[in-house]
Amino acid sequence: MTDEEVIKRRLIFDGDGTGDDRRFNLMIKMITKWVNNSEESQEDSSQMYDKILAQLSMIEHSRKRSELITKSNDDQLIKYHNLHADYEERISNIKEEIANQCLELEKAKTIKQNRIQYDLLAKAIDAEPPRTDMNKQLISLQKQLRDLGEEKHRLEQKLEKRKKQFHVLSTSANMLQVLLNEEEEKGVMEVNTSLDDVNTNSPEPMSE
Repeated sequence: MTDEEVIKRRLIFDGDGTGDDRRFNLMIKMITKWVNNSEESQEDSSQMYDKILAQLSMIEHSRKRSELITKSNDDQLIKYHNLHADYEERISNIKEEIANQCLELEKAKTIKQNRIQYDLLAKAIDAEPPRTDMNKQLISLQKQLRDLGEEKHRLEQKLEKRKKQFHVLSTSANMLQVLLNEEEEKGVMEVNTSLDDVNTNSPEPMSE
């Protein structure tokens, strides 16, 4: 028997430290004394034998109790391991559920934000006039634009006509100025000629 097995058995016999190992040693001493002592009477030997049996019964009871406690501890350990595994699985499931809930929350936030934007857009669209009114306004603006274009074309033609008229008037004024200048020069020349004639034909002065 190895030292480990001896220690293990001693621990089993000793149980929770209530003196089972001491009882076992005491029983061995009693057996040794009972076997080696041949001078005892039959009655003393019988009493010693009963004590040995009682001590053996107590040791056996203690051993069974220790085995039951050990088995109970092993069962509790297995139970705790299973419970731990169950809790670990539950924790993992809860973490997964939390992650899924976070994703759902993000989706809900996105949907809510989209709904808010949709409501704002719908209100902005409702604030605008109907498409029929917009079409009428567009047709009216297009007609005004055409009218303005025609008016612009008419004014440009009128301006061009006025430019031509002004050019003709300016040309006529220049020609008239030239004629006036020529007439003025001609008149000056005639006046000078007349004065020369007058000076030539004038009578001689009378002598005294």
